[in-house]
Amino acid sequence: MMYGKGLKDYVEQVPGSRSGSLFSERTLYPYVTGTALVALVYRDGILMAADMGASYGSTLRYKTIERIKPVGKHSLLGASGEISDFQEILRYLDELILYDNMWDDGNSLGPKEVHNYLTQLMYNRRNKFNPLWNSLVLGGVKNGQKYLGMVSMIGVSFKENHVATGFGDHLARPILRDEWNENLSFEDAVKLLEKCMRILLYRDRSAVNKIQIVKITEEGTTNFPPYSLKTFWGFESYENPTAGEEGLW
Repeated sequence: MMYGKGLKDYVEQVPGSRSGSLFSERTLYPYVTGTALVALVYRDGILMAADMGASYGSTLRYKTIERIKPVGKHSLLGASGEISDFQEILRYLDELILYDNMWDDGNSLGPKEVHNYLTQLMYNRRNKFNPLWNSLVLGGVKNGQKYLGMVSMIGVSFKENHVATGFGDHLARPILRDEWNENLSFEDAVKLLEKCMRILLYRDRSAVNKIQIVKITEEGTTNFPPYSLKTFWGFESYENPTAGEEGLW
């Protein structure tokens, strides 16, 4: 080792890094994010619901962002968190589905296989200290078997009959535990999701009153047009929030 040289003489510069930078850089926090997503198993398949807002920092900037997308023939993927990372995950899945189709063997990836792939993907990126900043919900139906699971940004995964991300895990899951059952009709399942999304709208400042609901059954995926929930803001405590308080002007 020769004396008088700086660190830059001994550290190899990372390909693709910024000019003059010695090390690769990681995303330290998300920029454009989506909030809660709720999904459940019902009698005929899987239903997912999410609002269409996306926040730039604390500014609720975008109002038409779709966070639920079909994956292959049998699966739906929904995400909370960083929108650009969600787009990257969709790119990975497009490559995976294309590679699977190239075999032309009459088989196709089901929701269980896609869920396992996402678990390994998120865990691998976490181990590189470069995580994809998303909570993912994967649901689908194949050969009459309904499947619904979730993956966190560090690769923690589980399978359940109803799941929610973000604030939904605190506000929507208690409602789902009380009111969900495996024989829900499509109409009752939609009403239950609307109830959850309405509570989230009232309580989550990052939510907007425009939701997207997507269902998947054995016949395929149906993406319903976005619509606004009916809400009520005429409560007396909203109109005069300081009434009866002591020490206020």
